[in-house]
Amino acid sequence: MRAYLDNSATTRCFDEVREYMSEIMDRYYGNPSSMHMVGVEAEKHIRYATDIFTGLLKADAKEIVYTSGGTESDNMALIGCARANQRAGKHIITTKIEHPAVLETCAYLEREGYEVTYLDVDESGCVRPEDLKAVLRDDTILVSVMYVNNEIGSLQPIGELGRIIKDRNPSALFHVDAVQGFGKVRINPKREKIDLLSISGHKIHGPKGVGVLYVNGKAKIQPIVFGGGQQRGLRSGTENVPGIAGMAKAAQLLYSDFDDKIDRLYELKTYFVNELMKLDGVTVNGLPETVDAPEVSDGCEKWDRKYRRDP
Repeated sequence: MRAYLDNSATTRCFDEVREYMSEIMDRYYGNPSSMHMVGVEAEKHIRYATDIFTGLLKADAKEIVYTSGGTESDNMALIGCARANQRAGKHIITTKIEHPAVLETCAYLEREGYEVTYLDVDESGCVRPEDLKAVLRDDTILVSVMYVNNEIGSLQPIGELGRIIKDRNPSALFHVDAVQGFGKVRINPKREKIDLLSISGHKIHGPKGVGVLYVNGKAKIQPIVFGGGQQRGLRSGTENVPGIAGMAKAAQLLYSDFDDKIDRLYELKTYFVNELMKLDGVTVNGLPETVDAPEVSDGCEKWDRKYRRDP
């Protein structure tokens, strides 16, 4: 028997997703931009996918952009917004614990003349809201903070950070890399003051090579991929119909019976952490505080209550 414990790296496709994608590749193979019936039938599957994501994110259809994955979504968010808003300033804020898709893009923007401030985190891997407040400036055009850390699983206080950004500089855009968070917490970009949100298909039991970038309808962003003008010119290229449809199906399945699934995972986490803490010399990174074994479950419950998102 093999136990796979690396879902943060990638997930196995749901059986329903694989079957759905196979049907689309076999029967609905048309170019979704084509005007003939085969193309129209393919395009219906993209509209179906968009309906799913708009429902989950409380978004409008025009705010959903399909990409090749989390890396492209992050690149498009940072580079596209930096270029579109550089007249307002060239200051960007991120954290030292971001995924390379964000950190390497920030390094590129620094070479292009932008100034990037990198925030530290506390002992549990979370950004201190007061640290963000201290570095926000009038010329800050973009803040990028991941929702869930891919190494230790720490959840950032995204709603609080979003409010701080908009109170201090309403024109600054807030990007959130939710590649590890989507499917594990409920996310409402407008309520949490998120302007751009990155999602990846293969992290949610969907296919590899496809992702989403939520772009608030009021956010200024320039495309970084040029061509036939698909997706309102924001991301040209023939859409990956089976990939987009499969990713949306996976998202739909993840968020069905969501509370029961999350409660079960929290039970497993608490049990696992309690058992680990019985061993000498073990420290669990990502908990809100260092706790002894009998108190671990209390610490986990405090952590979960703090970051559980309501619909």
